[in-house]
Amino acid sequence: MQTLEEPRFLQAAAHTVSLPVSVIIPVRNEERNLPRCLEALRGAGEIYVIDSGSTDETADIARSFNAKVVQFRYAGGWPKKRQWAMNTLSLAYDWVLLLDADEILTPELAEEIRQAIRNPLCDGYYIALRMHFLGRVLRHSDARFYKLSLFRRGRGRFECRLKDQDASMCDMEVHEHVVVEGRTAKLRHPLVHRNLDTLSRYIRKHDGYSTWEAHVWSRGEISSDDLPPSLLGTQAQRRRWLKKRFMRLPGSPVVLFLYRYFFQMGFLDGVPGLIYCGFQAVQLFHAKAKIYELRTSRD
Repeated sequence: MQTLEEPRFLQAAAHTVSLPVSVIIPVRNEERNLPRCLEALRGAGEIYVIDSGSTDETADIARSFNAKVVQFRYAGGWPKKRQWAMNTLSLAYDWVLLLDADEILTPELAEEIRQAIRNPLCDGYYIALRMHFLGRVLRHSDARFYKLSLFRRGRGRFECRLKDQDASMCDMEVHEHVVVEGRTAKLRHPLVHRNLDTLSRYIRKHDGYSTWEAHVWSRGEISSDDLPPSLLGTQAQRRRWLKKRFMRLPGSPVVLFLYRYFFQMGFLDGVPGLIYCGFQAVQLFHAKAKIYELRTSRD
Protein backbone atom coordinates (compact mmCIF):
# COMPACT_ATOMS: atom_id res chain seq x y z
CA MET A 1 0.00 0.00 0.00
CA GLN A 2 1.24 3.49 -0.87
CA THR A 3 -0.05 6.72 0.61
CA LEU A 4 0.40 10.32 -0.44
CA GLU A 5 0.68 12.66 2.50
CA GLU A 6 -0.57 16.24 2.26
CA PRO A 7 2.46 18.56 2.25
CA ARG A 8 2.84 20.95 5.14
CA PHE A 9 4.32 24.25 3.99
CA LEU A 10 6.52 25.46 6.81
CA GLN A 11 8.26 28.34 5.05
CA ALA A 12 6.53 31.69 5.03
CA ALA A 13 8.21 33.03 1.89
CA ALA A 14 6.42 32.57 -1.41
CA HIS A 15 7.78 29.83 -3.62
CA THR A 16 9.36 31.24 -6.77
CA VAL A 17 9.75 28.71 -9.57
CA SER A 18 13.01 29.21 -11.43
CA LEU A 19 13.39 25.57 -12.52
CA PRO A 20 10.07 24.32 -13.95
CA VAL A 21 10.53 20.57 -13.45
CA SER A 22 9.03 17.84 -11.28
CA VAL A 23 11.74 16.35 -9.06
CA ILE A 24 11.45 12.80 -7.69
CA ILE A 25 13.79 11.75 -4.87
CA PRO A 26 13.63 8.19 -3.42
CA VAL A 27 14.72 7.96 0.23
CA ARG A 28 14.99 5.83 3.32
CA ASN A 29 16.72 7.20 6.43
CA GLU A 30 18.50 9.99 4.54
CA GLU A 31 18.50 12.70 7.22
CA ARG A 32 22.23 13.29 6.72
CA ASN A 33 22.15 13.67 2.93
CA LEU A 34 18.71 15.08 2.17
CA PRO A 35 19.10 18.70 3.46
CA ARG A 36 21.90 19.53 1.00
CA CYS A 37 19.98 17.97 -1.86
CA LEU A 38 16.80 19.94 -1.10
CA GLU A 39 18.64 23.20 -0.38
CA ALA A 40 19.92 23.16 -3.96
CA LEU A 41 16.38 22.63 -5.29
CA ARG A 42 14.64 25.67 -3.78
CA GLY A 43 13.69 26.95 -7.24
CA ALA A 44 12.26 23.64 -8.49
CA GLY A 45 8.63 23.57 -9.56
CA GLU A 46 7.70 20.66 -7.28
CA ILE A 47 9.55 18.04 -5.28
CA TYR A 48 8.27 14.58 -4.38
CA VAL A 49 10.20 12.67 -1.73
CA ILE A 50 9.33 8.96 -2.01
CA ASP A 51 9.98 7.52 1.43
CA SER A 52 10.20 3.87 2.45
CA GLY A 53 9.17 4.21 6.07
CA SER A 54 12.15 6.16 7.36
CA THR A 55 12.70 5.91 11.10
CA ASP A 56 14.81 9.06 11.34
CA GLU A 57 13.95 12.71 10.58
CA THR A 58 13.89 12.28 6.78
CA ALA A 59 10.19 12.98 6.31
CA ASP A 60 10.20 16.06 8.58
CA ILE A 61 13.24 17.44 6.79
CA ALA A 62 11.50 16.98 3.44
CA ARG A 63 8.39 18.83 4.63
CA SER A 64 10.50 21.68 6.00
CA PHE A 65 11.62 22.31 2.41
CA ASN A 66 8.00 22.20 1.16
CA ALA A 67 8.52 18.81 -0.49
CA LYS A 68 5.57 16.46 -0.84
CA VAL A 69 6.17 13.22 1.06
CA VAL A 70 4.90 9.95 -0.37
CA GLN A 71 5.13 6.71 1.60
CA PHE A 72 5.98 3.68 -0.54
CA ARG A 73 5.71 0.17 0.85
CA TYR A 74 7.24 -2.48 -1.37
CA ALA A 75 5.85 -6.00 -1.41
CA GLY A 76 7.90 -7.29 -4.31
CA GLY A 77 7.43 -7.39 -8.05
CA TRP A 78 7.31 -4.48 -10.47
CA PRO A 79 7.18 -1.48 -10.58
CA LYS A 80 9.66 -0.34 -8.00
CA LYS A 81 9.87 3.01 -6.26
CA ARG A 82 10.71 5.54 -8.96
CA GLN A 83 8.69 3.92 -11.75
CA TRP A 84 5.75 3.62 -9.36
CA ALA A 85 6.05 7.33 -8.62
CA MET A 86 6.03 8.20 -12.32
CA ASN A 87 3.03 5.94 -12.88
CA THR A 88 1.05 7.17 -9.87
CA LEU A 89 1.76 10.82 -9.08
CA SER A 90 -0.01 13.71 -10.76
CA LEU A 91 3.08 15.56 -11.88
CA ALA A 92 2.51 19.22 -12.68
CA TYR A 93 5.42 19.88 -15.03
CA ASP A 94 6.39 18.65 -18.48
CA TRP A 95 9.89 17.58 -17.43
CA VAL A 96 10.91 15.05 -14.77
CA LEU A 97 14.23 15.18 -12.91
CA LEU A 98 15.27 12.05 -10.99
CA LEU A 99 17.71 12.61 -8.13
CA ASP A 100 19.06 10.61 -5.21
CA ALA A 101 19.29 12.15 -1.75
CA ASP A 102 23.09 12.23 -1.97
CA GLU A 103 23.08 14.18 -5.26
CA ILE A 104 23.38 17.97 -5.36
CA LEU A 105 22.31 20.22 -8.20
CA THR A 106 24.88 22.95 -8.86
CA PRO A 107 23.82 26.45 -10.02
CA GLU A 108 25.62 25.84 -13.32
CA LEU A 109 23.71 22.61 -13.94
CA ALA A 110 20.41 24.22 -12.93
CA GLU A 111 20.95 26.98 -15.49
CA GLU A 112 21.89 24.43 -18.15
CA ILE A 113 18.69 22.47 -17.40
CA ARG A 114 16.62 25.66 -17.72
CA GLN A 115 18.02 26.17 -21.21
CA ALA A 116 17.85 22.48 -22.20
CA ILE A 117 14.16 21.96 -21.46
CA ARG A 118 13.32 24.75 -23.91
CA ASN A 119 14.64 22.64 -26.78
CA PRO A 120 11.61 21.15 -28.56
CA LEU A 121 13.77 18.63 -30.42
CA CYS A 122 15.10 16.76 -27.38
CA ASP A 123 13.19 14.42 -25.06
CA GLY A 124 15.85 13.42 -22.54
CA TYR A 125 19.26 14.36 -21.18
CA TYR A 126 22.12 12.39 -19.68
CA ILE A 127 23.79 14.01 -16.67
CA ALA A 128 27.26 13.04 -15.44
CA LEU A 129 28.03 12.35 -11.79
CA ARG A 130 31.02 13.92 -10.04
CA MET A 131 31.71 11.34 -7.39
CA HIS A 132 32.89 12.32 -3.90
CA PHE A 133 34.01 9.35 -1.82
CA LEU A 134 35.49 9.50 1.68
CA GLY A 135 35.99 13.24 1.35
CA ARG A 136 37.71 13.21 -2.02
CA VAL A 137 36.58 13.77 -5.62
CA LEU A 138 37.23 10.60 -7.61
CA ARG A 139 38.71 11.84 -10.88
CA HIS A 140 39.82 8.37 -11.98
CA SER A 141 38.83 4.83 -10.83
CA ASP A 142 36.23 4.62 -13.67
CA ALA A 143 33.96 6.50 -11.27
CA ARG A 144 32.50 9.03 -13.72
CA PHE A 145 29.36 7.90 -15.50
CA TYR A 146 26.18 9.33 -17.00
CA LYS A 147 22.56 8.79 -15.98
CA LEU A 148 19.48 9.64 -18.03
CA SER A 149 18.03 11.70 -15.21
CA LEU A 150 16.06 14.39 -17.06
CA PHE A 151 13.29 13.65 -19.55
CA ARG A 152 9.88 14.75 -20.75
CA ARG A 153 6.98 13.44 -18.68
CA GLY A 154 5.48 10.43 -20.41
CA ARG A 155 8.49 9.84 -22.67
CA GLY A 156 10.78 8.07 -20.17
CA ARG A 157 10.40 4.82 -18.24
CA PHE A 158 12.60 2.40 -16.37
CA GLU A 159 13.42 -0.85 -18.09
CA CYS A 160 12.23 -3.92 -16.21
CA ARG A 161 14.98 -6.51 -16.04
CA LEU A 162 13.38 -8.75 -13.45
CA LYS A 163 9.68 -8.92 -12.59
CA ASP A 164 9.98 -11.72 -10.03
CA GLN A 165 11.55 -9.71 -7.21
CA ASP A 166 11.11 -9.57 -3.45
CA ALA A 167 11.98 -7.11 -0.70
CA SER A 168 15.48 -8.59 -0.27
CA MET A 169 16.41 -7.08 -3.66
CA CYS A 170 15.79 -3.42 -2.69
CA ASP A 171 12.58 -1.48 -3.25
CA MET A 172 14.24 0.90 -5.71
CA GLU A 173 15.59 0.45 -9.21
CA VAL A 174 19.26 -0.53 -8.86
CA HIS A 175 20.89 -0.89 -12.27
CA GLU A 176 17.75 -0.60 -14.32
CA HIS A 177 18.13 2.36 -16.66
CA VAL A 178 15.69 4.94 -17.96
CA VAL A 179 14.68 4.43 -21.59
CA VAL A 180 13.42 7.51 -23.45
CA GLU A 181 11.29 7.49 -26.56
CA GLY A 182 12.84 10.20 -28.66
CA ARG A 183 16.07 12.09 -29.06
CA THR A 184 18.54 12.37 -26.16
CA ALA A 185 21.65 14.45 -25.51
CA LYS A 186 24.28 15.00 -22.80
CA LEU A 187 24.47 17.99 -20.50
CA ARG A 188 27.86 19.53 -19.87
CA HIS A 189 27.73 20.21 -16.12
CA PRO A 190 27.70 17.30 -13.64
CA LEU A 191 25.66 16.47 -10.58
CA VAL A 192 27.65 16.38 -7.36
CA HIS A 193 27.38 12.94 -5.73
CA ARG A 194 28.47 13.25 -2.09
CA ASN A 195 27.27 10.62 0.38
CA LEU A 196 27.73 11.34 4.09
CA ASP A 197 26.71 7.86 5.26
CA THR A 198 29.15 5.50 6.95
CA LEU A 199 30.95 2.73 5.10
CA SER A 200 28.89 0.25 7.12
CA ARG A 201 25.69 1.53 5.54
CA TYR A 202 27.36 1.61 2.11
CA ILE A 203 28.23 -2.08 2.53
CA ARG A 204 24.70 -2.99 3.64
CA LYS A 205 23.12 -1.22 0.68
CA HIS A 206 25.44 -2.84 -1.81
CA ASP A 207 24.74 -6.25 -0.32
CA GLY A 208 21.16 -5.76 -1.47
CA TYR A 209 22.38 -4.60 -4.88
CA SER A 210 24.49 -7.75 -5.33
CA THR A 211 21.47 -9.92 -4.45
CA TRP A 212 19.47 -8.21 -7.18
CA GLU A 213 22.32 -8.57 -9.68
CA ALA A 214 22.69 -12.25 -8.91
CA HIS A 215 19.03 -12.89 -9.70
CA VAL A 216 19.22 -10.86 -12.91
CA TRP A 217 22.36 -12.47 -14.29
CA SER A 218 21.38 -15.99 -13.22
CA ARG A 219 18.48 -15.82 -15.67
CA GLY A 220 20.91 -16.21 -18.56
CA GLU A 221 18.75 -14.08 -20.87
CA ILE A 222 17.82 -10.50 -21.63
CA SER A 223 14.15 -9.54 -21.77
CA SER A 224 12.68 -7.40 -24.53
CA ASP A 225 12.33 -4.50 -22.09
CA ASP A 226 16.06 -4.27 -21.45
CA LEU A 227 18.65 -2.06 -23.00
CA PRO A 228 20.58 -4.62 -25.06
CA PRO A 229 24.27 -5.00 -24.15
CA SER A 230 26.33 -3.40 -26.90
CA LEU A 231 29.98 -2.46 -27.16
CA LEU A 232 29.05 0.32 -29.58
CA GLY A 233 25.98 1.60 -27.70
CA THR A 234 25.53 4.08 -24.88
CA GLN A 235 27.73 4.07 -21.79
CA ALA A 236 25.10 1.97 -19.97
CA GLN A 237 25.01 -0.54 -22.84
CA ARG A 238 28.81 -0.77 -22.97
CA ARG A 239 29.03 -1.34 -19.22
CA ARG A 240 26.37 -4.06 -19.48
CA TRP A 241 28.21 -5.71 -22.40
CA LEU A 242 31.42 -5.76 -20.39
CA LYS A 243 29.74 -6.99 -17.20
CA LYS A 244 28.04 -9.84 -19.09
CA ARG A 245 31.47 -11.08 -20.17
CA PHE A 246 33.04 -10.36 -16.79
CA MET A 247 30.47 -12.59 -15.12
CA ARG A 248 31.75 -15.55 -17.17
CA LEU A 249 35.44 -14.81 -16.61
CA PRO A 250 37.24 -16.74 -13.84
CA GLY A 251 38.81 -14.34 -11.38
CA SER A 252 36.81 -11.40 -12.77
CA PRO A 253 36.66 -9.50 -9.43
CA VAL A 254 40.47 -9.38 -9.41
CA VAL A 255 40.50 -8.30 -13.07
CA LEU A 256 37.97 -5.57 -12.31
CA PHE A 257 40.08 -4.24 -9.46
CA LEU A 258 43.21 -4.20 -11.61
CA TYR A 259 41.33 -2.50 -14.43
CA ARG A 260 39.92 0.28 -12.22
CA TYR A 261 42.92 0.79 -9.97
CA PHE A 262 45.70 0.60 -12.55
CA PHE A 263 44.33 0.95 -16.10
CA GLN A 264 41.81 3.64 -15.02
CA MET A 265 44.48 5.09 -12.69
CA GLY A 266 42.48 4.75 -9.49
CA PHE A 267 45.77 4.96 -7.60
CA LEU A 268 45.78 8.69 -8.41
CA ASP A 269 42.67 9.03 -6.22
CA GLY A 270 44.69 8.08 -3.13
CA VAL A 271 43.34 5.89 -0.35
CA PRO A 272 39.67 6.67 -1.24
CA GLY A 273 40.40 5.40 -4.77
CA LEU A 274 41.90 2.20 -3.39
CA ILE A 275 38.87 1.59 -1.15
CA TYR A 276 36.39 2.46 -3.91
CA CYS A 277 38.03 0.14 -6.46
CA GLY A 278 38.22 -2.59 -3.83
CA PHE A 279 34.54 -2.25 -2.95
CA GLN A 280 33.53 -2.44 -6.61
CA ALA A 281 35.49 -5.66 -7.00
CA VAL A 282 34.05 -7.12 -3.79
CA GLN A 283 30.50 -6.36 -4.95
CA LEU A 284 31.17 -8.28 -8.17
CA PHE A 285 32.56 -11.16 -6.10
CA HIS A 286 29.43 -11.14 -3.93
CA ALA A 287 27.17 -11.19 -7.02
CA LYS A 288 29.06 -14.14 -8.51
CA ALA A 289 28.98 -16.03 -5.21
CA LYS A 290 25.21 -15.48 -4.98
CA ILE A 291 24.76 -16.67 -8.56
CA TYR A 292 26.55 -19.88 -7.57
CA GLU A 293 24.32 -20.17 -4.50
CA LEU A 294 21.18 -19.76 -6.62
CA ARG A 295 22.28 -22.38 -9.12
CA THR A 296 23.26 -24.95 -6.50
CA SER A 297 19.97 -24.43 -4.64
CA ARG A 298 18.06 -25.40 -7.79
CA ASP A 299 19.92 -28.70 -8.17
